[in-house]
Amino acid sequence: MLRLIIGVAAGYVLGTKAGRARYEQITAASRAVAGSPVTKKLVSASRQKLSDKLSTRPKLEPMEPIDERTTVLIPHNQLRR
Repeated sequence: MLRLIIGVAAGYVLGTKAGRARYEQITAASRAVAGSPVTKKLVSASRQKLSDKLSTRPKLEPMEPIDERTTVLIPHNQLRR
């Protein structure tokens, strides 16, 4: 607990010495990174991957089509390969 208090105090002292201009510079840089299209794309892809991993619905794989309009789907974990 003492280390935490010392760390917070050191951060406060160093932050106040840096001044308002440095704070504004850091804030502007963080906003630029957060608003970047690349960052948004990475966050979106990461969310989708996490959603796929946590999904409880089975992934369905197509089997042999019965005819041109009918395809049978089977859960991925029951697919025989």
